[in-house]
Amino acid sequence: MTTIKLTTSVNAPMEDVFNISRDIDFHKHSASQTQEKAIAGVQSGLIAMGETVTWRGKHFGIWLTHKSIISAYKYPSYFVDEMVDGNFKSFKHQHYFIEDGHKTMMKDVLSYTVPYGFIGMIIDYLFLKRHLTHFLKVRNESIKQYFS
Repeated sequence: MTTIKLTTSVNAPMEDVFNISRDIDFHKHSASQTQEKAIAGVQSGLIAMGETVTWRGKHFGIWLTHKSIISAYKYPSYFVDEMVDGNFKSFKHQHYFIEDGHKTMMKDVLSYTVPYGFIGMIIDYLFLKRHLTHFLKVRNESIKQYFS
């Protein structure tokens, strides 16, 4: 299992950062580099506990789909999206929000397991972890810029 941990300070109230982090329309904007589109489930607005979204995006030149469910939810401090169907053996993205004065500390903990045994582990080491880290950093920078 691979785990990516990021912490991002956002100059906005916790509730606002929480809400934009689960906004389907904002995700489409922040993930435009991969041409992400919601193709099933919640396709616009805010996703909530128990709801699903299926994304289609281009990663490494290949169109991939990824269906997630919001499996845990505590407004406005925490939610989890977990893969229901997709290209990973497992995929769990925990989102934490901590009030820090007039700012919000946003913490991402993304844990996933790749398929294909040893070959999958090599692909993860050489490309995938770096790609997913960059994807999250771009998303988080988009959130920061939205509130600046």
